[in-house]
Amino acid sequence: MDRDDGDTFEPDLAAARTIPARWYFDPAVLDREERRVFARTWQLVGAVTQVRAAGDYFTCRVGREPLVVARDEAGTLRALSNVCRHRAGPVARGAGRARSLQCGYHGWTYALDGRLLASPEFEGVRGFDRSTIHLPEARLAEWGGFLFVNLDRDAPALGEFLGAIPHETRGLAMDHLTLRRRVDYEVECNWKVYVDNYLEGYHIPRVHPALFRELDYGAYRVETARLHSRQRAPLRREGAVFGGGAGDGEEALYYWVFPNLMLNVYPGSLQTNLVVPLGPERTLTRFEWYVAEPLDPAAAEKFEQAFAFSDQVQREDMDICRAVQQGLRSATYHRGRYSVLRENGVHHFHGLLSRFLAD
Repeated sequence: MDRDDGDTFEPDLAAARTIPARWYFDPAVLDREERRVFARTWQLVGAVTQVRAAGDYFTCRVGREPLVVARDEAGTLRALSNVCRHRAGPVARGAGRARSLQCGYHGWTYALDGRLLASPEFEGVRGFDRSTIHLPEARLAEWGGFLFVNLDRDAPALGEFLGAIPHETRGLAMDHLTLRRRVDYEVECNWKVYVDNYLEGYHIPRVHPALFRELDYGAYRVETARLHSRQRAPLRREGAVFGGGAGDGEEALYYWVFPNLMLNVYPGSLQTNLVVPLGPERTLTRFEWYVAEPLDPAAAEKFEQAFAFSDQVQREDMDICRAVQQGLRSATYHRGRYSVLRENGVHHFHGLLSRFLAD
């Protein structure tokens, strides 16, 4: 039995071993990931449609950091800390429209650009200059109607994470897609188990028999780039869900952006999947499905069919991810090997993860 528990990453896929099993359940590893991975990468937080008008805002979290995304009176969009500078109360809850942000604890009030406007009953406090107090601001970027936040001022730009994705998806007109459905799933596994599973088609024949019939598995390939990867899955013309009526050369494209964002592109629709750790062995996966509007009755029926199919695939993934998480706890398992043909995407992810954790 191989007891190699070292953290060293082997860049040669044919010689490499997977990351140590303990990385999937050790709370200290998740703490490092929160600080060195999630706080230094671009995280999807919402859509431009949520903050179209002056005063619109919504709250979110990036890693452990509470944020409020708001559009001020001048039309500028900002991602501000949702932590009052007084005693750490929330300056906003949920979503809505307001002229200012007011802490629900003691009433400190901030402008939508983060300036402190009022601090009730603070007379007599020495060395207190209200004009110097602002809510900290994080980097905010937009692509395809989606909003991303990065807490690291020195991280590469969003475009470097996305690489060729904007060019390759230009035909989908993403700015004009409409959210059709949102579903949250909680999975009893580490977030990396779920990402590992997403990044390879190796499991499809056994875990997803219905999906296997939709895709040309023999032609399924994973192509890696600097900070993302792409899985190309040609659709079978005789497929019942995605392939039915598909033209020659049509395919499903499964993009992954380090560390936790998936973009599943099907003919005429986009599915986003955000993977958020809730604990060392519990994960939230948020699915959002975007389509071109309006949907005629036939297209609406087709969407419902595709949604039901996607839900079935997701539940199959949840079942296998739970089982894998239990297996990682076994005293007999420590590290595995990669299939050179099918698991280069997983190896690529583990390499990026090891690099960020070591930096």
